[in-house]
Amino acid sequence: MTTHAQLPSVREAVQEPLPLGDVNLADLDNFTDGVTPYRMFHTLRHEDPVHWQPEEEPNSGFWSVTRHADIARVDRDAETFTSTRFVNLEEVDDDQIKKRASILELDGVRHRALRSLIQRQFGATVINGYTDFLRGLTAQTLDAALAKGSFDFVKEVSADFPINVLARLLDVPPEDNQQLIDWGNRIIGNTDPDYADVLLHSAESEKYRDLPFRSPASLEVFDYGRELARQRRGGDGTDLVSRLVNQTPRDGVPLSGQDFDNFFLLLVVAGNETTRHTISHSMLALLQHPEQLARLKDDPSLIPTAVEEFLRWASPVYHFRRTATRDVELGGKRIKEGDKVVMWYASGNRDEEVFGDPYEFDVARQNNDHVTFGKGSPHLCLGNLLARTEIRIMFEELIPRIADIRLAGDIPRVRSNFVNGIKKLPVEVTTV
Repeated sequence: MTTHAQLPSVREAVQEPLPLGDVNLADLDNFTDGVTPYRMFHTLRHEDPVHWQPEEEPNSGFWSVTRHADIARVDRDAETFTSTRFVNLEEVDDDQIKKRASILELDGVRHRALRSLIQRQFGATVINGYTDFLRGLTAQTLDAALAKGSFDFVKEVSADFPINVLARLLDVPPEDNQQLIDWGNRIIGNTDPDYADVLLHSAESEKYRDLPFRSPASLEVFDYGRELARQRRGGDGTDLVSRLVNQTPRDGVPLSGQDFDNFFLLLVVAGNETTRHTISHSMLALLQHPEQLARLKDDPSLIPTAVEEFLRWASPVYHFRRTATRDVELGGKRIKEGDKVVMWYASGNRDEEVFGDPYEFDVARQNNDHVTFGKGSPHLCLGNLLARTEIRIMFEELIPRIADIRLAGDIPRVRSNFVNGIKKLPVEVTTV
């Protein structure tokens, strides 16, 4: 295990050029130190910004899109770059698509119709009404964690807070929180041996090929969601489950049982993972840049601006994939119909053409045009305002309480080129 103190900073690491031939974005072991991915992205942006990345069978390889402008072009053009062939690197057949497709894997009218079922619940009016609840929940989380002095920030703060918010949105009891966290870990962490029941690339995963992320944990989530649906069908609840089972989408096509299963699973996973990892990366960045933490302590009015830098810096989702619907040229490369095209958001968020000194963590950074939630696409993250609000309130409440905070151990990361996750962040804290 390597501690942060033994690793060069990303700024230092990218000063030593990584040969293009050493870049391999399909090798998950390149994503476990927090530095190598950014060295690879740096090389690609400067030498081969639309890069063909071979993969091991049964996959066929993919185009890596690493510059901000090209990412925006792909993300905005759903007609040329579709989500309907799936948004992860796994290649699926038509039968798997029919069984596994969620709102993420839809485009056009049906995508908009399903999105509209819960869009209002993530709008400004509703989210702003959660402010007092979120502050109370944050205080509860911090009271319990900070009293320990030494603790794992991921477990006690980053994971605890968003999952309580999700429980409120789903209207499920807090005692189910740890189960929700475990499901998210097992499903999204399907390439990490510490999390996965069955590793994505193992022969055993073929038994689960029709389940989201090929994870048997999906079956447990389905059962849990179906029981909630049974209880709430025909009722007048306003929680997300009630809205899914008691409303008809705008296109007039009711949700099938399979539609509900996949939508509910997406809420369980997406409603926790990205905010959790952003909070963890943000705290780590403040530990690594104590002068920036001091700025926020001295001037809390900077925190809303800092939230955008937290999101850029964290880039909690490394990539999303699209598939070309026709032959097209991008970045001087000829992409063929059917090719996988992968938008590396984490690379776009370090693009020197958009961000001055992109390897500097600057809580006062202006004009922060990051692509963390996507870039102008119909698939723009539905929960982006909720995530921003959660992160802002967390640090507004946390920073004034801290007299001193120090890193107290190793920082293991999720073995994944999809989710940019920190498993543990041990800290020692002295409160004010």
